[in-house]
Amino acid sequence: MNGSRIAAVGHYQPAKVLTNEDLAGLVDTSDEWIRSRVGIRTRHIAGPDEPVDDLAAHAAAKALASAGLTPEDIDLVLVATSTAVDRSPNMAARVAARLGVPSPAAMDVNVVCAGFTHALATADHTIRAGAATRALVIGADKMTDVTDWTDRTTCVLVGDGAGAAVVEACGPDDEAGIGPVLWGSVPEMGHAVRIEGQPARFAQEGQSVYRWATTQLPPLARKACERAGLEPGELAGVVLHQANLRIIEPLAERIGAVNAVVARDVAESGNTSAASIPLAFSKLVEQGALSAGDPVLLFGFGGNLSYAGQVVRCP
Repeated sequence: MNGSRIAAVGHYQPAKVLTNEDLAGLVDTSDEWIRSRVGIRTRHIAGPDEPVDDLAAHAAAKALASAGLTPEDIDLVLVATSTAVDRSPNMAARVAARLGVPSPAAMDVNVVCAGFTHALATADHTIRAGAATRALVIGADKMTDVTDWTDRTTCVLVGDGAGAAVVEACGPDDEAGIGPVLWGSVPEMGHAVRIEGQPARFAQEGQSVYRWATTQLPPLARKACERAGLEPGELAGVVLHQANLRIIEPLAERIGAVNAVVARDVAESGNTSAASIPLAFSKLVEQGALSAGDPVLLFGFGGNLSYAGQVVRCP
């Protein structure tokens, strides 16, 4: 195998929008307080009748349609999520059932905010090994299900949504469209981002995450570019986990991606965890900000404390 490529992307967000002004009616906060600290203006909120697999299936259906494919063309479904309510059936099996994918391998990947880039690497490795030919890779989270709406330090951050990619084997004469992954974790910092307890609630040590991300991530992101055989200055796009605009903007600068379009979807979508990278990437493609074949760095980081990144070619 010569590797795999992203054939198409798609995304989905619930219709309900929660503004900073709306949040100011719930907790002691303000639009200025939120924007100055995290850069978020709005976020989309799923209703009680919109579970994680519903969000995921909508995004996946759009990616399939964009690729000109049918559910019968898929033999692997991977869903990155950390907000599934039930243990079984998993989200991947439920998405496959919703879409009518006949007999796929179906697995969930729980690496929280780095889930999509882990799942994308897993799909790439599976296709390279010949165990699959075409995969649906989805990042979907309903963070509002695990939010403490009395905690202003976390409730202002989160949103719900999903993003998806169709990943397929490259032809014999094609260049690989998904570069080698750089992934790892800092287990001793696993407590810094948590979804724990009964009921499960999202919590984080914001300053610890900020310091780690702004100091440790730039050399890791540059190494991911190196593995793809590119200099950061050659990147056309940078899509980092959409955690906080005050992390994203300095990170892109420190990576050295001076010519790249930088995803800033966090401003309108909030932190959607595993959905954030495919959601932001799909929007850039839809808006025409990136062109087919453009090299784009995808880099996720967050819970566990895990990270994963790779350079992909834009569909």
